[in-house]
Formats: sequence, C-alpha cells, structure tokens
Amino acid sequence: MAVPFRRTSKTSKRMRRTHYKLHVNGLSVCENCGEMIHAHVVCPHCGYYKGKQVVKTKQKVEE
Repeated sequence: MAVPFRRTSKTSKRMRRTHYKLHVNGLSVCENCGEMIHAHVVCPHCGYYKGKQVVKTKQKVEE
C-alpha cells in the first residue's frame, strides 16, 4: 500500500479544502410580495406562483 513520502503541510491541506463550502441554492424574489423564496416553489408568504394564486394563506390583520 502506498504511503506519502512527506507529510502534507497545513497550507496545502487548507488550500485543497477551500472548495468545501456552503452555498445558497436558487433564491429569487417573489413577483407578488417581494419576499426571498426558493426558485420554482410556491411563495409561503402570499401563496402565489408565476403570477397566479395557487395556495390560500392567512394574511395578517393590520389594525
């Protein structure tokens, strides 16, 4: 079995691991209410999808 001839330095190891990072998947702005939502998903705030109301949601009563 192959064994590394030299120890991998901290810099080399960390440079290799710089690509392991979290990223936000496909956020977009809702056309109806302006909230940030996932792409291709019904807006949980207003219930609209592609300009049409798909789901009825409870609206907050403004006093």
